[in-house]
Amino acid sequence: MSASLSIDGAVARLTLERPDSLNALNREVAAALEDALKRLERAADVTVVIVSGRGRAFCAGNDIAEMPTLTPVEARAVSRRWQAIMDRFARLPQVTIAAVRGYALGGGCMLAAAQDLRVAEESVRFGLPEVTLGFNPSYGIGRILDVIGGGPARDLLLTGRSMDAAEALRLGLVNRVVPDGTLEAAVEELAADIARHPRGGLAATKAIVADLRAGKSGNAAQAYAAALRSDPAALARIADFVAKRRKG
Repeated sequence: MSASLSIDGAVARLTLERPDSLNALNREVAAALEDALKRLERAADVTVVIVSGRGRAFCAGNDIAEMPTLTPVEARAVSRRWQAIMDRFARLPQVTIAAVRGYALGGGCMLAAAQDLRVAEESVRFGLPEVTLGFNPSYGIGRILDVIGGGPARDLLLTGRSMDAAEALRLGLVNRVVPDGTLEAAVEELAADIARHPRGGLAATKAIVADLRAGKSGNAAQAYAAALRSDPAALARIADFVAKRRKG
């Protein structure tokens, strides 16, 4: 098993399952993630997805051992496949949270950046070391540019250096940094807090952000808001809010 998906109420957990190789990404992992994404796209009761890695690392990147076996045609196909996987995370209706410990390097850094939110332990190292091996990152670059901006992204991409969690927080690559050993509890608390919100509003907000990133008009926000006026969960929350104000 290269990756597992478990669902507990409104929260799902998607876990990379290659701890002996620091959860390096290969074709088997790609297939497992595609299957999990297919399930999540149909999971109407799931509001939040936690993405993590088994063992001492989130993900050390693409499996270098696999690369020499690829022909140029196969290498291009692999890159396109991983880009499609990253894009599918962005299109999920659920809020996705990367729970990062140990290392998030290369494709692992891109996988973390593909999620809506990222929580990291203090000892985490992030980086894009591809240039140090003589090649370039072949997917996820647009997302890195979007998350941390052109200057910092170019620094990571062109130097191949790694950064600690504190610097990643300053740059916006992570949203929260927590002490080592507290990651699970911190992410579960965040997921539970988000899962309390009506799913429709969260999914609409994700869709609007995706549209804006794709250069589409922000007018979609008004359309989504109008549609949600008939959403039962949203109507119940609004009615409850109004009732509490009247009592106050």
